[in-house]
Formats: sequence, C-alpha cells, structure tokens
Amino acid sequence: MQFNQIKFQSFKSRTYLGSPSIIRLLDGDLLVTHDYFGQGCPRNHESEEHLTSVYRSDDGGKSWSNITHISNAYWSSLFIHHHSVYLIGVSQQYGAIVIRRSDDGGYTWTHPKDEKTGLLFKGGPYRSAPNYHCAPVPILMADGRIYRAFEDCDPCTWGSGFQSLVISANLESDMLLADSWTISNKVPFDSRWVPSDWGELERPGWLEGNVIENPEGEIWNILRFNSIPLYDRAAIIKVHDQGRNLSFEPQTGFIDFPGGMTKFSIRRDSVTGMYLSLVNNNTDANRAQQRNILSLSVSEDLVNWKVKHQLLADDSDLPWQDSLLLTGFQYVDWQFDGNDIIYVVRTAYDAAHNFHDSNRIIFDRLKDFRLYL
Repeated sequence: MQFNQIKFQSFKSRTYLGSPSIIRLLDGDLLVTHDYFGQGCPRNHESEEHLTSVYRSDDGGKSWSNITHISNAYWSSLFIHHHSVYLIGVSQQYGAIVIRRSDDGGYTWTHPKDEKTGLLFKGGPYRSAPNYHCAPVPILMADGRIYRAFEDCDPCTWGSGFQSLVISANLESDMLLADSWTISNKVPFDSRWVPSDWGELERPGWLEGNVIENPEGEIWNILRFNSIPLYDRAAIIKVHDQGRNLSFEPQTGFIDFPGGMTKFSIRRDSVTGMYLSLVNNNTDANRAQQRNILSLSVSEDLVNWKVKHQLLADDSDLPWQDSLLLTGFQYVDWQFDGNDIIYVVRTAYDAAHNFHDSNRIIFDRLKDFRLYL
C-alpha cells in the first residue's frame, strides 16, 4: 500500500496515535494535528491523555515536519478564521472545552488559562461532570455564526453516557473569550428510543456529532451511533435558536448511514451541493466494528447515503478474520482541495497492536473526486 506517512509509533511503546485533523494554510502549506492514547502515552497531572503534535508540509503532503507539541489539547479540530488558525477541542480526555489561536501557521499557540484566553467551558475534576468529549469533527460557519458539536459523558460510561450538545459563537466575536460562546441544552440518549425491530443493543448511544446545514437551511447534528450488534446507523439531532436548543425526534431521527459505527466527518461540496463523508462502511455482517475498509459515501439530502468509491483496503495478505482484528483506517479528517479531497487517517496497519490501537497517521489524496459522485 502506498501512502505518505506523517507519524509512526511502534506498538512496543504502548502509545497509539489518534484524532488527526488537517487544513490547508493560506500560504499553501498543509497543517496536521493528532494526539496520543494508550497505557504508555504522555499524561497530565490527573493521569489523563492530553498531548497533541503539530506537523507542516510544504510539498503537498509528500513529506512532513513536526513543528511543535501542545499540552492539554485533545480530540481537536483545526480551522481558519480571519487569517488565523484555531484549534478547538478539549483539554484532556474528558476535560474542559478549550480553543487556541496561532498567528504564525501553527508554530506557536495561545494558551487557554482562563475565560479570556480560550477556556470556554470548564470541566469537572477527574471523571466528575461535566466530562466534555468530542472528536476532530467539522466546524460549521453559517448565518454569521460558528457551530461545533461536543458531548458531556455523564455518567462517564462510554457509549451510553454521552449527552449531545452544541456550542456556538458570532463569527465577528473574539473566539478566545468564553463570553462569546453559547452552549445548548444537553440531550442524553434514552434507550427506550431504540426501534423495537432493532432488538437488544450493547450500550446504545450517540457521540462525535457533525453540525451541518441541510438543503433547506436547517442545522442538524448528525452523530455516530453505537449500535452493536447492528451497524451503519446514525442519529439526527436538530439544532435551533442559533445553537441554544437541541431536540431529537425518535420516530424520524435514525437513518441508515454507511460507517455509522465509527467516527465520520460530513462536508458539503459547494460545486455540486452534494454531501460527502469518508466512512468505514461495513462489508461483514458478523463484525459491526469493522474498520479495515475506507470509502467515499455521498448524499443529496443528508438522509439517504450511498457508497460510491473505495479509497483504502487492507492489502497485507492477512487472512480476513485477522485483518478485521488488526487493520483499521479510521477517524478520518478531510478537506476539499480544489478538484481533490485531501485526508488524514488514524491507521492500524502492518504490525499494529490491534485494529483500534493505531500505529500510523497517514496522508492521502483522492483526485478528481467529483468523477465518483
């Protein structure tokens, strides 16, 4: 398999690579961030995972340089606004919601020490609510505001404990001021909402939402849905009042979504109006957690999705069952880049600990993506 590797980490370190994000800077260079997880990874004073590394490429992604590391930055998304680069996420695994700004292309960053410098919403002490959670999900800028999805894991139980929420700010406000931002009501998942014909699910719940504007101008939060033993499901929460209020309609709020069991990012192509996502679509009914295939999925309306093109598949000659357990092309972040899509992948491939515990961050490009729509 040919790919441009940004970072490799041996499984022997018991440190794994997670949560990549990518943008193209105004000067044409590419900027990527990722964080670390696992028993051996760097931890802070609460023994929580918290470290992010930053990379730049000046040759279109062929080679990469590590330019800095950021403490207390986790599960974070990059975006550009008013000629500055921002990094928004949480301060640690289940921490505070924080934002940073770089005015020199990612080499140096502000530090969110208080409500005037990027500490937007405080988290609780170790595993006490609020336990803010997210992933490198897209930023929506619409109608003069910026939106971003998070969750509060309360009670702090993975899967069933996530309560969906959205934060929002006026685009002309100071992004580092906590007073610029609003936070919505929190929507916990109620297991009684599971459709009766789905049967009994293991820890049903939603997480890692995408705030996106539908064709009619409504703002939705489309979330990954933990549906084991089922797969390829997602949930739609509606966003009202400039991000202050959320609502879920159980009768219409679930959709079939290829790759809905794993983190995904949805963006809309301004040329065709189509919605795109890079997903771990399931091809094995016996493995709901399958992540060894990465594909392009497309929709006209955010509700009906079709897989159009396969981007990555395991070519390591592993037996299929071993590939399911050891290979993962997951937690993809991506951007439109002219006629192409550029993307970064948390990758478990060739001597990884398992499919989840990734040993590589890779960069790749889908050329002329509209040919597949």
